[in-house]
Amino acid sequence: MSLNYVSQILPSLIQGAGLTLQIFFWTLIISIPLGIIVSLGLTSKVKPLKWVLEIYVWLMRGTPLLLQLIFVFYGLPIIGVVFQRYDAALVAFILNYAAYFAEIFRGGFQSVSVGQYEAAKVLRLNYWQTVRKIIIPQVVKIVIPSIGNEVINLVKDSSLVYVIGLGDLLRAGNVATSRDVTLVPLLLVGLIYLILVGICTLVLRQVEKRYSYFK
Repeated sequence: MSLNYVSQILPSLIQGAGLTLQIFFWTLIISIPLGIIVSLGLTSKVKPLKWVLEIYVWLMRGTPLLLQLIFVFYGLPIIGVVFQRYDAALVAFILNYAAYFAEIFRGGFQSVSVGQYEAAKVLRLNYWQTVRKIIIPQVVKIVIPSIGNEVINLVKDSSLVYVIGLGDLLRAGNVATSRDVTLVPLLLVGLIYLILVGICTLVLRQVEKRYSYFK
């Protein structure tokens, strides 16, 4: 592995990592709030809404993300719904991860005792004030480890976008490997993924410390 060769392929790998980070960032920013909303629907007393959301979660969790990516980009155009490659990737990732986050938050909401809601009524807080000021801070503390696992999975799952032709980090590595007949690019790709996962792990530990005052 010569430093000259590494310096030649590194720019394309960094460019691919930029796309990977974009997918990661937007998926996380949108899917977590969406997951919270869906989780509230899953615990709702409105039966039709609950059934629809349960079917959605079942479909997203019961089928591979790779298949969902292919369906959104190649399947939906059959019925006239067309997405650009990047948009298709975001739609598939957001819908998939929102379903997983919804189940995680649902478990968190159900772990909060009924007494918390009753105490909020005594304080004359309405439902949304109760959820926002009392319940969600406690739920976040409970679900942080599970959310952390999904965040790390998201870093690695972002490599799946290569199937619809996006130039992410893994695709850049595969192109260099095929062109130069060497595994060095893939070793660098693995190193970059390890660095990204390491950064996420450090950030998640800081978040856990931030919420440690709820102990």
